[in-house]
Amino acid sequence: MLLNICLLLTFSYVLLMLAYRYGWKQLKDFVLPAEFQPLTFISVIIPARNEKENIGACIESILAQKYPLGQLEIIVVDDHSEDGTAEIVNEYAMENVSCLKLADYLEPGQKINSYKKAAISKGIGAAKGSLIITTDADCIAPNAWLMHIAAIHELEQSQMVIAPVNFITGHSILEMFQGIDFMSMQGITAAAYSLKLGKMCNGANLAFTKAAFEEVRGYEGIDTLASGDDYLLMMKISKLPDAKISYLKSPYAIISTKPQPDWGSFFQQRIRWASKSGKYNDFKLTAILLLVYMFNLAFPVLLVGSFYNTDLFFVALLMLGIKILAEFFFLIPVARFYNEEWVLKYFPLLQPLHISYIVIAGFLGFWGKYSWKGRRVK
Repeated sequence: MLLNICLLLTFSYVLLMLAYRYGWKQLKDFVLPAEFQPLTFISVIIPARNEKENIGACIESILAQKYPLGQLEIIVVDDHSEDGTAEIVNEYAMENVSCLKLADYLEPGQKINSYKKAAISKGIGAAKGSLIITTDADCIAPNAWLMHIAAIHELEQSQMVIAPVNFITGHSILEMFQGIDFMSMQGITAAAYSLKLGKMCNGANLAFTKAAFEEVRGYEGIDTLASGDDYLLMMKISKLPDAKISYLKSPYAIISTKPQPDWGSFFQQRIRWASKSGKYNDFKLTAILLLVYMFNLAFPVLLVGSFYNTDLFFVALLMLGIKILAEFFFLIPVARFYNEEWVLKYFPLLQPLHISYIVIAGFLGFWGKYSWKGRRVK
């Protein structure tokens, strides 16, 4: 019985990786029209909490955009920072750079479960732009980022634009592991969009119209969930009549961000991400996540079973080899897009970590608590 289940899971997982590779390849790179002149006023919203070391570089990368400054504003929403983040932002004596303090919009001592959603909402409320773009305070944008987002938004009349994010990958085991894992998730996001196999996105590089945000009443109904400012909002917007969501596949639109500095922070981040899974009605994505989780869960089950039947150990090894080949085949074109081919040579060695983290983070995402930005969240 166990062997039959493992065979079915392995076969299904290989088909999924093959489908993802096909979906990625089918999604063509977006090419910016040579004569494109943007008409859209863009408001970039950056929620920030204790980001003194990062916020300056983030703002500088946005101000360096090849985009008309008269059609751009940057709104940083300071979420109770204790390190002088707001002071750094206020040093920019520019009309189109401003800093709001979330504390000014809350009652003294008021506790809420999703400070990030509240921060983004307050930023949008103050925004002049018809197109809202969210990113994080530790992100760096290439100088053609906004031009590409505005172009696909205007040409495709999109209510939302999903765009790529990449980790700045170093050479430590932790950094390489995060780089491969995150790059894989980003590739799956694009492939799933292409194949219509569930919806995914990342709030570090997400654009949506202010009109669509207001039409779905923002985060109303999902504001009690600590995570999901990106995915859950996307699901609300996707329910609008004639909603158009675009994926911007372009190396000129990749936002770069830092990986987590230690294993504890990494697991807390992944538990936070996993906590929003299953919180909205997306049967396809839920089924795929369940398949991926059960496939990875099979490995520790087989290892425990091998104490009673040594043949199960070799079954686990065979499944691991198939897993590596299938994932590697999918990741090759994705790594080429992100210019991260070098890290794939470490990919097989990091598989035990990958399996362990999926099993643990997936379980705790549904049943556990996590800490984020100095706050304990259920």
